[in-house]
Amino acid sequence: MRKFVFIIVFVILAALVGGIYHFHFNLKPEFARAAISSMPRPVAGVAVEEARAENWASSVSSIGTFRAVPGIDVSSQVAGVVAEIAFENGQDVQKGALLVRLDDSTEQADLRSNLAMLKNANLAYERQKSLSASGVGAKANFDLAQAVRDQAAGAEDRTRALIGQKTILAPFAGRLGIRKVDVGQYVAAGAAMVSLQQLDPIYLDFQVPEQNYAHLAAGQEVVADVDAFAGKTFRGKISNIDARVDPATRSVLVRAEFANPDKKLMPGMFGHVDFATGEAAKAVTAPRTAVAFSLYGDSVFVVVPDDAAKGFEGPLHVERRTVKVGDAREDRIVLLEGVKPGEKVVAEGQIKLQPNAPVKIDADKPMKPQAVRPRE
Repeated sequence: MRKFVFIIVFVILAALVGGIYHFHFNLKPEFARAAISSMPRPVAGVAVEEARAENWASSVSSIGTFRAVPGIDVSSQVAGVVAEIAFENGQDVQKGALLVRLDDSTEQADLRSNLAMLKNANLAYERQKSLSASGVGAKANFDLAQAVRDQAAGAEDRTRALIGQKTILAPFAGRLGIRKVDVGQYVAAGAAMVSLQQLDPIYLDFQVPEQNYAHLAAGQEVVADVDAFAGKTFRGKISNIDARVDPATRSVLVRAEFANPDKKLMPGMFGHVDFATGEAAKAVTAPRTAVAFSLYGDSVFVVVPDDAAKGFEGPLHVERRTVKVGDAREDRIVLLEGVKPGEKVVAEGQIKLQPNAPVKIDADKPMKPQAVRPRE
């Protein structure tokens, strides 16, 4: 009898435990899922913009540095003490203008001595020439007088050359920088005295990837902007293309020439340059902010109506589309695949979206372009 009662109690307890287990792990999750599915789904507000068809010319962007050609540090071939400085800092000078004169008093004294010797040698030469012509003088004396005269003339030329080396002239027209020497200072041969830069025209050197080499041509127009003059563009033309591709970077060096009559562009300035690589063609563009870039592919969210008959007046949801992107310019980017003109793409609010999520278009969230930041 006792054994029978124990079995009945065990069966009741087992049934109770099984019921509790079934309720917690089977019935309760079903109840929760049913309750969640019956709740209204949250509707996200997003900012949208229509993808549009535009005439889009493919272009290449690059960065470079402005250079003065020619541009040098003026120096002396010989050492000496600065006797005269004939320019002001930042002055525009013409070719041949006197810049610096080194002390040449020793050479001037040598020049006077050489001139006296040359004068005496000329007199002796003329005398021997006259005697030789009359048949009185020996030919050897005439040859000696001629050699002495030529030697004296060479000594004079050498002294004048030394004086010329201590007179530093502008080798070309341009703008001077800040002087690096003072009167009375001893300067060594080759020491920089002042910078001289030709500013008009000025050149911009930049690198172009080798895949764009076929689109390069001398005389091609380029557009550049610099941080110092925000909002202003400068137009120039390609003047030179390097004769080789750099094997380290797989790019080719290009030099563009810019007219610079007001001398606003300075050597060493950073320049951002663009140039077209083909004729303009129709392309589908969207805001850059609409594209989500990832290692698994680029994508956009497109707003579509739940009911095609009601259109955008009825409920809406989003589709995630994989896209292939092309060139980008300012705040627009080309979508080569995945989106058609006129479709509404989400430009703001994608972070909270999932595929097929319900959305509403929020007209109070217009996209505002970011302020232009300096390029580095």
